[in-house]
Amino acid sequence: MATPADAGSFHHLSFYYYRYSVDRDEGLNFTDLLWKVFATGLIATVVSLVFRLGASLLGTTKLASNILFTDFIYQINLALFISFLIAAYTSWKRLILYQKSKWLIRTWMVFLVCLLVVLTYDSLQITIPETLTTIILVIIGLLIFVLSANMRWVAYLNFKQKWTCLLLLLLSFFYLGYFIYTVSKLSESINLQSPTFLGFNSHIFNLCLLSFVIVYSIFSFLVILFNLPTSSVFEQKLEEVVNFQRISQSIQTEQNEESVYNILLESSVSSVFADAAWLEIQSANDGHKLFTYKITEHESKDIRDYLKSHNIKGALDQSSDRTKNLSRHLASVKGSRFRSLVAFPITVKGETIGTLALLKELPEGFNKEMTRIVSTFANQAGISIENFRLMEEAFQTERYKEELKIAKTVQKSLLPTSLETNSDFEISAFAESADEVGGDYYDTLRINDHQVAVIIADVSGKGTTAAFHMSQMKGIFHSLAQQELDPKEFMERANRALMFCLERGSFISATYFVVDSRTKIIRYSRAGHCPVLYFKASEGTTGYLKDKGTALGMVRSKDYCKYVETNEINYAPDDIMVLYTDGITEAKNQRSEEFDYTRLEAALKEVTDKTAEEIEKHIIQRLYEFSGTSEINDDYTSMTIKFK
Repeated sequence: MATPADAGSFHHLSFYYYRYSVDRDEGLNFTDLLWKVFATGLIATVVSLVFRLGASLLGTTKLASNILFTDFIYQINLALFISFLIAAYTSWKRLILYQKSKWLIRTWMVFLVCLLVVLTYDSLQITIPETLTTIILVIIGLLIFVLSANMRWVAYLNFKQKWTCLLLLLLSFFYLGYFIYTVSKLSESINLQSPTFLGFNSHIFNLCLLSFVIVYSIFSFLVILFNLPTSSVFEQKLEEVVNFQRISQSIQTEQNEESVYNILLESSVSSVFADAAWLEIQSANDGHKLFTYKITEHESKDIRDYLKSHNIKGALDQSSDRTKNLSRHLASVKGSRFRSLVAFPITVKGETIGTLALLKELPEGFNKEMTRIVSTFANQAGISIENFRLMEEAFQTERYKEELKIAKTVQKSLLPTSLETNSDFEISAFAESADEVGGDYYDTLRINDHQVAVIIADVSGKGTTAAFHMSQMKGIFHSLAQQELDPKEFMERANRALMFCLERGSFISATYFVVDSRTKIIRYSRAGHCPVLYFKASEGTTGYLKDKGTALGMVRSKDYCKYVETNEINYAPDDIMVLYTDGITEAKNQRSEEFDYTRLEAALKEVTDKTAEEIEKHIIQRLYEFSGTSEINDDYTSMTIKFK
């Protein structure tokens, strides 16, 4: 026969085996733990039945009546019973300690120590005073009831899981009943043949373990059973939270507004168990949109038209003056099967963009709780749509910025990286755009060995359109300047070309120069551009060359030749010519005063003895000092030519 020490060793080995097998798998959920208990009980019961069947087949043979054989069958069943109890014990531990606290862990440790004391007592057969034994058993009993009250895991079961757990617990009760009956019967049979035999009931540890498993199983069964009616409510609330989260996160997961509308429609219908629904959206960009659920567009239109024609208030318009007996009115709609309707506005930035309508076939089908839930969904959907639109605007702004960067790169490539010079003059230029891209243009081109063409132009408007026209002006300049045209003829041909390129209201002001180093003459034509500032070194005077001329594109006919002319001026060493756009003379300071022609002329007079580059830098420095800011409202462009 097995000794108490052998039984204790088996208890320890079984305990550590099941503790390891359960605790190592952190992915087990609540129903999985109960399945483990059920599977262990099933295997143990099947094995027990096999052995009992074998014993019954022996009938009244000598072997069947042999005490050693009977003890062997008993020990097998006892081992299976203990294995099942310890499997249940380790699973119940996981459930009890699901949401840990210091107090709970300490209580469990006290319970565990008490069990180990009892197990040691049973294994070593230590004599303990009866009073102490009673105290330990009372403590274990109290701890069993205290620990069995920890049922927080039950709240996280859905309706289906609760029914599964109830079934598994019922089967566990069956296994417990079977083993208690089997072990007790076998124990009595052995005790008749050997009165000194110590059966299952004589081991205090076995009784404590059995008590713990039975009490926690009963508690679990009753708590789950009484929580069944609340399962649907809990699941509904959970679904509401999930739906609210879907609507809130739709800005991150969805690609367009229509996806947000579909999520709102699906979430609202599932939360209040609506039989049908529609979502009507009025968009300034996309017009009228209608999203439906289990209702045709024709049916929804009939209901809307009926409510509108009969002036039924408070149904779709959310007015405080609600029409009573709405179900009676809905019943009057031809072919309509619906008797309840509730509607919610979809508001974005304080503006109602649509209406969500939910319908049921039963009268008075919506309560205040349902109304509150869907109202929350509708409000959150409005916020999500607003955020979605803001994000779309941000994306469009970013795309626009990227396009502007590309346009700026292209525009810079249109301006020359180096300017023509010779032994007679030097040129310096400056350009700064008010926007990412500007419409000011300057360039030089060598016509022949003694002639250089120079141009400065200003396209009306700003931004990419102005930059586009600037590129057209560059093409015209490079194609016409090479033909050695008279400046007036250059302007006439340029105007003729731009007549077909510029839209109505757009124009380009320009001044075109041909510097001839052989004759020392500058021949030029002005097309509505700013007058040239000229410093005559021999006289020490400065002045503006105010010649007539109309901007390119202003006169769209052959009569343009009447509005432009060729002018010429002789240049001498140290003469200076400053070309500029109106952004410089019209630049304002904080008092709204303009830089004007007088200040530009004064800035030139201060540095007439300097190089072209130094003169250029000085004028721009004076300009920024005057404006008091690096932020400009119009493009700054200038060219300084100093003759040698």
